[in-house]
Amino acid sequence: MIEIIETIEGAWQERLRAILERSRTVPPEVDRTVREIILAVKDGGDKALYDYTRTLDGFDPATENMAISRDEMEEALSRVDDDILAALRHAASRIETFHLHQREDSWITTEKNGAILGQKVTPIESVGIYIPGGRNAFPSTVLMNVLPARIAGVENIVVVSPTPKGIVNDTLLAAAHIAGVERIYRFGGAQAVAALAYGTQSVPRVDKVVGPGNIYVAHAKRILQGIIGIDSFAGPSEILVIAEGHADVHMVAADLLSQAEHDSMASSILVTPDKALARAVIGQLAAEVERLPRSAVAAQSLHDHGACIITRDMDEAFDVANMVAPEHLELMIPDAYEYLGKVRNAGAIFLGYFSPEAIGDYIAGPNHTLPTGSTSRFSSPLGVYDFVKRSSIIGLSEKAVEELGPMAVKIARAENLEAHARSVETRFTKP
Repeated sequence: MIEIIETIEGAWQERLRAILERSRTVPPEVDRTVREIILAVKDGGDKALYDYTRTLDGFDPATENMAISRDEMEEALSRVDDDILAALRHAASRIETFHLHQREDSWITTEKNGAILGQKVTPIESVGIYIPGGRNAFPSTVLMNVLPARIAGVENIVVVSPTPKGIVNDTLLAAAHIAGVERIYRFGGAQAVAALAYGTQSVPRVDKVVGPGNIYVAHAKRILQGIIGIDSFAGPSEILVIAEGHADVHMVAADLLSQAEHDSMASSILVTPDKALARAVIGQLAAEVERLPRSAVAAQSLHDHGACIITRDMDEAFDVANMVAPEHLELMIPDAYEYLGKVRNAGAIFLGYFSPEAIGDYIAGPNHTLPTGSTSRFSSPLGVYDFVKRSSIIGLSEKAVEELGPMAVKIARAENLEAHARSVETRFTKP
């Protein structure tokens, strides 16, 4: 049910890369469909957006409300269990507290020659937030995406979420109310991303789009990057667990399954130097997967994209983890904090036996929108910094330009850019 790879074998790295690559390829038919949708919405506006929504979601925004108001979100509060509301509010508080640490301030320095240099931090003016909807809606994703944008000071937050067959998830609406959302447009898929990128008669154009979605949503964001800013090229969910012989077999298996149940493309990987633990976890996975409501999905995920990698020692286990650069990395080892320095590539790091990844999904505080597909080699979790932009400030005095100008002229002429040189010279050369 799950591929076993030993690092003492030849070509083990190629086998691992093959597992990872399977979840990164965009099928040609998906690319073709997404490009057609984007062009149709760009040219046709609301008409195309509405047509795709009727066809793909079975929901007609022309005859029903195309947007959910804040009053409707408030009404949903009464239909949600009090314990769930309390959990959502507590999660929102923890997410806000964590992300407040990420705020950046503008700064200015003044040099002795009178030069003023600095950086101005400005919120992005408008941001679109995509939230998966329907029966499998994720209220936690509302909190994780909207709250950092609000903390950053984004003035216009445009939320889109599909309502297939007209289904509206009350818990999602409750989370949106808690997060301060004013309106939710009832569109989804690549057509919603295109509408946010170009604007339609109903949906305002935005500067950046963030939030998770299926392969069509993710690929639409990829294609439209440059027209809009995006958070990341989000792919299927991933977990890599480094465990040693004393780790609880049930815990390890449970955490691997927590990602496998996301979808059949999700990747769950165990890395351990202990063969006995590896065998025990594989047996536990086989037993536990059958008990899950989404057993077929989890089983296919483990079969197609799962792996158990047996290393020579713990140092090599961290080498493997850094090679994979997983979205979620669990260190199920004693004194896990002491190993933190060995981690170079991971979206989120969970330390010790009592830090399951699922806690991070909901209520720990750090964002659960994380880099996937090994992009944690160069990308970071979603944060307040994703909703601001930075402008450099340069203000030179006459004394400063007389001091710096001649050196700038020398560099400009070394680059054969004479107009650059003369532009600087006019500031300190008398006519």
